[in-house]
Amino acid sequence: MGMLFDIQRCCYHDGPGIRTTVFFKGCQLSCAWCHNPESLSMAPQLSYTDRLCTHCGRCAEICPEKVHQVTQTTHTVDFSSCLSCGRCSAVCPAKALKIFGFTMSAGEVMHTVRKDKAYYAASGGGITVSGGEPTLQPDFLEELLRLAKAEDIHTCLETNGYIPKAILSRLLPLTDLFLLDYKITDKEDLFSYTHAGGTLWEDTLRRLNDNKKPVWLRLPIIPRINDTKEHIAGAIRIKRLFPCITKVEIMPYHSIGAAKWEQLGMCYSLKTLPDATKEQQARWNAWLHDLLQ
Repeated sequence: MGMLFDIQRCCYHDGPGIRTTVFFKGCQLSCAWCHNPESLSMAPQLSYTDRLCTHCGRCAEICPEKVHQVTQTTHTVDFSSCLSCGRCSAVCPAKALKIFGFTMSAGEVMHTVRKDKAYYAASGGGITVSGGEPTLQPDFLEELLRLAKAEDIHTCLETNGYIPKAILSRLLPLTDLFLLDYKITDKEDLFSYTHAGGTLWEDTLRRLNDNKKPVWLRLPIIPRINDTKEHIAGAIRIKRLFPCITKVEIMPYHSIGAAKWEQLGMCYSLKTLPDATKEQQARWNAWLHDLLQ
C-alpha cells in the first residue's frame, strides 16, 4: 500500500506526451518554495479553507479532539491536536475541510492509469510518479512501476535525486525517464533553503549517467533566491558533464501553493514573494538559450 495525496489524469508538464501523474506523500527535504506542502509529511493531514466555511459548527460537534472552535463569525483550528481521522471533513457541507493523504494498492492505482492507455500511445505519454519524494516509499513505487512496464506504459520518475544506491538500483530497469531537480548551485544556500546536503544528488546523477538513463534537469527558479545567470550556467555545466541529460527546463516560481501552507496550519516564509513576471521568465529563458549555444 502507498500513501498518496492525488492522482491527476491528462497532465502535460510532467514528462513527454499526455500523462497520469501519481503524487506520493513524504519528502526528506523542506524547500522554502514548495508548492505541494501537503506532500511534505508522510502522514495524512487536515486542510481548512476559511473562505469556504459557513460556520455551521458540525465539525466542532463531531471532533473527538476538540480541534475546531466555531462561532457565528470565526473558526479556529488547532492543527497540533488533529489526528486526521477525517470525521470533520466527512460532515462539512461546504467542503472547507479536507484530508490530504489516502492509501491505495499499486493495482488500484493502475486501474486509474490504464484508463488513458490510448492517449499514452498516441502522444508518447505514460505514468509519472511525483510527490513529495516517491523513493521514500520504495516497495510501493517499485511495484507500481513494475505493473506499468508489464503493460508497456512509459514510466517517469520525478525526484529530488537524494536516492540511496540500493533503492536506485531497483528502480533503474523500471524507469524510462528521470525528472531530476536542480535547485540551487551554491551549497550553503541549498542547505539554507531546502535542508539538502551531501553528495547523494551527485551520486544519483552519476549512476543515471553510467546506466545511460535519460534525464531532464528541472530548474525551479525563485526570484531573489536562485534567479541568477550563474545558477543557470551551473546547470549547463552539469549537462555538459553528463550526456544522459537530454533536456534542461526552467520552472518559474508561482505562488499558487502559498495558500495551501496556511490551510494546513503551516508557516510559509515566502508569502510576500510575487509570481515570476513574464519579463523575468523571458530573461531566464534567454539566459538558458544563450548558455546552451
